[in-house]
Amino acid sequence: MKLRRPNVDTGEIEENWQPKLYLWLILLAVLVAYAIAFVLENRQHVHVHFVFWTATVSLIWLLLLGIGIGLVVGILLAQLERRRRRRRAAQ
Repeated sequence: MKLRRPNVDTGEIEENWQPKLYLWLILLAVLVAYAIAFVLENRQHVHVHFVFWTATVSLIWLLLLGIGIGLVVGILLAQLERRRRRRRAAQ
């Protein structure tokens, strides 16, 4: 199998160039690097004081738990609002 060079005169390079693909790959690499830096910056342990006990957890898990709870509550509130709109429209 012989490798051949793309013909610049016929525009073959432009046909194979996919700027959207490379843009998505760069964006994905930046997001992965940011996620890794986020985890590394928030790995220290913190004390969470509840009424009757204290827990020691890694800060990243506390942040992810807060994000998850917020996401679930947001979805549930959106569903309740959608249900209210349907009931109003049906009346």
